[in-house]
Amino acid sequence: MQKREQGKSGGAAGTTAAPPPKRGRPFGSTAGSVASASSADSVAPSTLLGPSLQIHTSFAEQNNKRIVLALQSGLKSELTWALNTLTLLSFKEKDDMRKDACLAKIPGLLDALLQIIDDWRDIALPKELRKGKRARTLGASSGVTGFGHEYEALGSNTLLPQSGLGSGSSAVEISGQKNTSKLRPSQWWFDEDGLFNLDDEGRAEKQQCAVAASNIIRNFSFMPENEIIMAQHRHCLEAVFQCIEDHIVEDEELVTNAIETIVNLAPLLDLRIFSSPKPSYIKISEKRAVQAIMGMLGSPVKAWHCAAGEFLGRMIINPDNEPLLLPFVPQMYKRLVDLLSLQAFDAQAAAIGALYNLVDVNMDCRLKLASERWAVDRILKVIKTPHPVPEVCRKAAMIIEHLASDPQNRTSLLAYENAFAEILFSDGRHSDTFARILFELTSKPNNKMAAARGIWGM
Repeated sequence: MQKREQGKSGGAAGTTAAPPPKRGRPFGSTAGSVASASSADSVAPSTLLGPSLQIHTSFAEQNNKRIVLALQSGLKSELTWALNTLTLLSFKEKDDMRKDACLAKIPGLLDALLQIIDDWRDIALPKELRKGKRARTLGASSGVTGFGHEYEALGSNTLLPQSGLGSGSSAVEISGQKNTSKLRPSQWWFDEDGLFNLDDEGRAEKQQCAVAASNIIRNFSFMPENEIIMAQHRHCLEAVFQCIEDHIVEDEELVTNAIETIVNLAPLLDLRIFSSPKPSYIKISEKRAVQAIMGMLGSPVKAWHCAAGEFLGRMIINPDNEPLLLPFVPQMYKRLVDLLSLQAFDAQAAAIGALYNLVDVNMDCRLKLASERWAVDRILKVIKTPHPVPEVCRKAAMIIEHLASDPQNRTSLLAYENAFAEILFSDGRHSDTFARILFELTSKPNNKMAAARGIWGM
C-alpha cells in the first residue's frame, strides 16, 4: 500500500496536487448548467441586479453576547433577528474576506444554533412515525389541567382539531379505564403527548428556524478558522449525522446543509469521536454514522449521492477512519461504479475521486473492482468522452494503473489491451500512464503471456 503522505502525481514528477476545494451547492442541485454557472461568475458585480448589504467589521464583536442570548431565548422575534444577522455575517461573496463569524470569537454560538435544530428534531417526526396511543396519566382525575383552551373545550360539544403532532387516546378509552360512563367532549386535552404541542403554523416556523440555523452552520464550515472547532465538536457532528440518517423524512434543505457541512469537515473528521469520553447528546455510534452516509450514497437525489461519494473519498485516506469504513467497502465501490453510468459530470467526478482513494489504500477493493462488471468500461468511458475536468480524467487513468499493479488483476485487464493501446496512441495527456499500464500487463516475468505479448516494454 502506498504511503498516504506522498502526493498522488501519477508519474508527473515535480507537480503537487492542490488541496480539495471547498464544496458549494452542486451543479446538479439547481436548474442551471455548468455553462450558465461559469458565465454567471464572469459577470461583473456592478452589473448584477439587487442591493449589496454592507456590515460594519466590528458588528459581530460588539453584539456577540446579544446574538447568543437571542438564540437561547426561544422568542420568535429574537430568534428571527439573530438568525438573519448570522446569515449575513456567515454569507461570503466571491473574493470576500469577511471573518466576523469565527466561532472562536463568539463563545456558545455553535451550541445555541444546535439547540434550535434539536428543538425542531424533537417535534419533527410526523404523527404516523411516532409511538402508539396511550392514555393520559398526568392529571387523569381532574377535568382540566389549566393549560391552553381547556375551559373552552369543555364548554363545547365539538372536538378541537388536533395538531400535526398529536398521538393519543380518545376520551371514550379514558373513561372506560376509569370505570365511568361520563364522556369527555375533547380527546386532545386527554392526550399526554398533546400537552404543549404546537399548531401547524408554529411547527412550520420552528422548521424554518432549524433550516436557517443549519444553513448558518454550513456557511461556517467553509471558513478555515472554524474547521477544527466544528470537527472536534461532538454535539455538532451528532446533530448533522442525525439529520442525514433521517433524510427520508427530514426537510430536504436541512439534509442538504448537513451533508455539505460534513463534506467540508471530512479532511479533519475522526469518526472515533463518537466513542470518545466527550459528552454525548444523541448517542450516535461510528457504525451508525457510516450507515447514514451509505444511505445517502444510495439516494436517487443527485446532490446527496454526489456529496456522500465525495465525503467517503476524503474519509478513507485517514488511517484512523479506515478500519471503520472497511466493512462497507464492498457496498461502497459497487454503488460508485453505478454512479459512473450516470450522465451527470458531477456524479462521475465524485465517484472517480472516491474510487481513486479506495484503490490506493485498500487491496481488497483493487482486486474486486477489476472483476466488477462494467467497472473498467465505465472508467475508460470517462477518459474517452472526456470529462470536462482534466483532473478527473487523470484520476480515472490512475485507477486503472493501480488495478494493473496487482498481479491478480492482469488476466482480467488484458482483455482491454486494445482499448489501452488506442488511448496510448491517440491521447497525449494520458500516454505515459497507459504506457506504464501496458508494460505492467505484458512485460513482467511472472506473466505467462509475457513471451508472446511483451512488446510494450521494449
